[in-house]
Amino acid sequence: MTTTEPLPQLPFTPGATVLDVPPAYRQLLADRRITKVRTTLGDVAWIATRYDDVKALFADPRLGRSHPEPEKAAKISASAVLGGASGDYETEQRDHTRMRRLLTPAFSARRMNGLRPRVKGLVSDLLERMAAAGPPANLHESLSFPLPVLVICELLGVPYEDRERFRKWSGEVSNLLDEQLAQAALAEFYGYMVELIGRKRDDLGEDVISDLIRAEDEWQVGVEETAALSVGLLFAGHETTMTRIDMGTTLLLSNPDQAARLRSDASLLPTAVEEILRLSGAGGGGGGIPRYAHADIEIGGITIKAGEAVLLPPGVANHDESAFDDPDTFDITRKGGTPHLAFGHGAHFCIGASLARIELQEVFAQLLTRFPSLRLAVPVEELQLRTNTLTGGLQALPVTW
Repeated sequence: MTTTEPLPQLPFTPGATVLDVPPAYRQLLADRRITKVRTTLGDVAWIATRYDDVKALFADPRLGRSHPEPEKAAKISASAVLGGASGDYETEQRDHTRMRRLLTPAFSARRMNGLRPRVKGLVSDLLERMAAAGPPANLHESLSFPLPVLVICELLGVPYEDRERFRKWSGEVSNLLDEQLAQAALAEFYGYMVELIGRKRDDLGEDVISDLIRAEDEWQVGVEETAALSVGLLFAGHETTMTRIDMGTTLLLSNPDQAARLRSDASLLPTAVEEILRLSGAGGGGGGIPRYAHADIEIGGITIKAGEAVLLPPGVANHDESAFDDPDTFDITRKGGTPHLAFGHGAHFCIGASLARIELQEVFAQLLTRFPSLRLAVPVEELQLRTNTLTGGLQALPVTW
């Protein structure tokens, strides 16, 4: 799938700060609705950047994660997660519907709201430890990483004491450039889950993995599928929320007027979290969520041919001025009926959206009031993105008070 055609090359150079959209994405938003780019590994894929196109393509049933000839599919990156085609081309839609039906009860809004008091307590405990240690602190290590890991471990029934292993595997699995490293990490992660499932089988609890084990006969779920689902849930359940906590804190501390409004008016919390979700996802290095055309698709004056790869970057679409007034401004009182695309859209809408919202709401309900003088310990220009991983985010978040 490689060609000599000169095309924009992923990953794009980051913006001036971690809060800025990479200039190449701005160019595409302004000039080209849908265009071809060269992926991190040199293959060719289409990329859509404007809100209406990204939303429409997310919902288009002619796009999927599978490819009829996976060995010929364009590779997006070396990552073992979203790095290329996956799933069975003949049964993808049926398999996805079955998976959603299997997992939806575990991630229902009602069940997630039942977790809120526990999440609130975990946030409080972590902030108390940060306060006791005294300034300065690396918020990434004190809060952004441990909170989502604690929550998803409890939900899945995974030992929290293994968190450093998850951190290592997650970083390596999502590495954009080293395929051997990514695949080896995925094999270790998967093997760990198979072993854990074997141990849990004789001591079932009230957790998602135990639920999957109980569903083996009714849903015909084998240990391989349970392990693969568990790896995916653990990876997504902490990596993405960790990134949002880091970036949301950076947005608030870089906009002290907005932080002051939120500190004085707790009713703004839900809209503040939605604004954080809207603005905190444009810095990932992978280029977007990959899909493959299962039929020819006409959109934006171009034809995406069957088999071609398509990248959908929700964080970039969330900066489209045709969808959002003054889209680069962080406004926790933002009104309007245009929903952001941070959780995707359509059949693949993120199953953990309710949980992520609860975690973010509890973090920002407490962080600014517990530390009223909280501020960045370094200029925002010195914060560094994780550019070699799929989910992006910050390498560290130094704060003081």
